[in-house]
Amino acid sequence: MDQRRQIECLMRNIWLVLAVLGVAIPFSHFAPFLMEQGLNLPLFWDLLFANRVSSFFATDLIISSIAFLLWSYFDSKKNKVTHWWLILAANLLLGLSLALPLYFFRRHSALK
Repeated sequence: MDQRRQIECLMRNIWLVLAVLGVAIPFSHFAPFLMEQGLNLPLFWDLLFANRVSSFFATDLIISSIAFLLWSYFDSKKNKVTHWWLILAANLLLGLSLALPLYFFRRHSALK
C-alpha cells in the first residue's frame, strides 16, 4: 500500500473514531440528566443558560452548528457527498461532536 493510501485509510479511521467519541463522551454527561429528569426540555434549556460560562458555550456551539450545516450542505453538493440529511439529523439529534467528524468521514470517502 502506498503512503497516500495509508494516510487516507488512517484519516478515515480517525474521523470514525472521533464520530464515536462524539456520541459517547457528550452522552455520558447527558444520560444522568435524562435518567433523573426525563426529557424535561424547559429544565434542560434553563440549565443550558444557567450562567455566563454555560451560555458562552451554548451560543458558541449553536452558531458553530449553523455555520457547519450551511458549509457542509453546499460542500456536499459541490463534492457529491451523498445523504447530507444524515449530517443534519446527527447535528440536531446528537450534536456537532458527531456531525462534524461524520461529515468529514463521508466527504473523505466521496473525494477518493
